Amino acid sequence: MRPAELIMAVVMAFFSLYLMWKSAELPIGWIPQEGPGGGAFPFWLAAGMLASCGVVIARWFMRASDASRSEEPYMDGPSFRMFLLSAGSLTVMIGLIHIIGVYGAVPLFLIFYMRYMGRHSWITTGAVAGITPVVTFLFFDIALNITLPKGLSVIEEQIFYPLYDILL
Repeated sequence: MRPAELIMAVVMAFFSLYLMWKSAELPIGWIPQEGPGGGAFPFWLAAGMLASCGVVIARWFMRASDASRSEEPYMDGPSFRMFLLSAGSLTVMIGLIHIIGVYGAVPLFLIFYMRYMGRHSWITTGAVAGITPVVTFLFFDIALNITLPKGLSVIEEQIFYPLYDILL
């Protein structure tokens, strides 16, 4: 566990530095009469992440966290199985986006993950899997005007026509 904490903090610190560098290609400060520059939010978010990584690394050297004192393996057999199932189901979901679209792939993933992995009831699973595509649609397609992939099927888009009619 101990090496995993340090490795992850260092990797995330480098990732933070990269994001700060890329964000700085846009203005990161306050632009008079406009507000924050286009790179401000990602830059300062990455700066906060870098500071957090610095704290994790410092606490690792001081052995101040449970993980930094632990000599246990990072992943045991059941944890590795859970990781493979999670990564595999996410991979399948991403592959299904091209075929059945975001609004079909996400509920299928949620049903699998919540019911099979999380052992939630069918009522909870169905509610979350049914509400999530609608909320996602309202946020991206309606509020942000960003169309998410609908897949190869036109059926999925027709499901949301009534929402388009009501909201637009």
